Amino acid sequence: MTLDIGMLGYRFMGQAHSNALARLPMFFPDAPEVNRHTLVGRDEEALADAADRFGFEHTATDWEDVIDDVDVFYNLGPNHLHAEPSIAALEADVPVLCEKPLAPTLDEAEPMRDAAADADVPAGCAFNYRFVPAIQYAKGLVEDGELGDIHHVRGRYLQDWLVDPEAPWAWRMDKDLAGSGALGDLGAHTVDLVRFLVGDAAGDIERVSGHLQTFVEERPVPDSDETKPVTVDDAYTAQAEFENGAIGTLEASRFANGHKNDHTIEIQGSEGSLKFSLERLNELEYKSADSRGYETILVTDESDPYVEHWWPPGHVIGWEHTFVHENYEFLSAVAEGGEFHPSFEDAYEVQEVLDAIERSDETGEWIALD
Repeated sequence: MTLDIGMLGYRFMGQAHSNALARLPMFFPDAPEVNRHTLVGRDEEALADAADRFGFEHTATDWEDVIDDVDVFYNLGPNHLHAEPSIAALEADVPVLCEKPLAPTLDEAEPMRDAAADADVPAGCAFNYRFVPAIQYAKGLVEDGELGDIHHVRGRYLQDWLVDPEAPWAWRMDKDLAGSGALGDLGAHTVDLVRFLVGDAAGDIERVSGHLQTFVEERPVPDSDETKPVTVDDAYTAQAEFENGAIGTLEASRFANGHKNDHTIEIQGSEGSLKFSLERLNELEYKSADSRGYETILVTDESDPYVEHWWPPGHVIGWEHTFVHENYEFLSAVAEGGEFHPSFEDAYEVQEVLDAIERSDETGEWIALD
């Protein structure tokens, strides 16, 4: 069976997922066969160029014209375009892979979650960092009890692409289009990884306090003498309390000078600890109960998650490979009629945490999650 893919969006994420689809048959021969059927966008000239480069057979400027013609729908558009096309596809029983965060706001995410619950097909949210081999290895350590009782969880995501006050305005800086700034764009990844890694061991996040900050209030519009207001946060910090009593600190910034894409997770337990940084994604720092300090594990052995599909042991992989792993798992679930995680329900629960952090910033109080 060949799955016809329809894809909304052809820029950053469109390119990342298209690259993954192209790599699948070469490195994952048991993956479902796919056909890059239709690429969807607004700019016909740019769309045609992207379709040619990405290997899509057709183009369309309206997603509604595509859903009935494809077997799987990838929603990689800006955040404000996540809800309507995804819900329409699910109501037509077309599986959906939607980029994160699930929606700009919790209210908009709720009908997406409900549509997925009512559908008989997989609906996944593209939190690709779950599929880093080192993260999968870390998940195994936590599940096996190697860290003991979880006490501390720290997650940060630091970038510096907005340090320059003259950096141009983009849709990610508009609350109506994005929902939030660093909180939703970067913090969503952190919250998902934290829940993925310690959700079973430490339980759910029970309450949070948060602070959001915008450092530059307006930015220049590209190819114009005008400026537009920045209506989202440039950075956030949050405290979290987990069901088992563990405490957490979360933060993200697009103003962290010197940090390009530093997503770091630290977990400390009664028996051991671990540290991971996306900027060294093939490595995991681990302290066992019997060691005096951390050791660096190079997660590139053939027995490590996903590594057997790539190169001989010791040959590292990169950021783009996480999308290959993600697409492999999602499309396998589609072909086999199975479940895929992170699901829309998982993504909705992430959105609940983001919403609580934002409400805490507005009220100055701790916010309990239901």
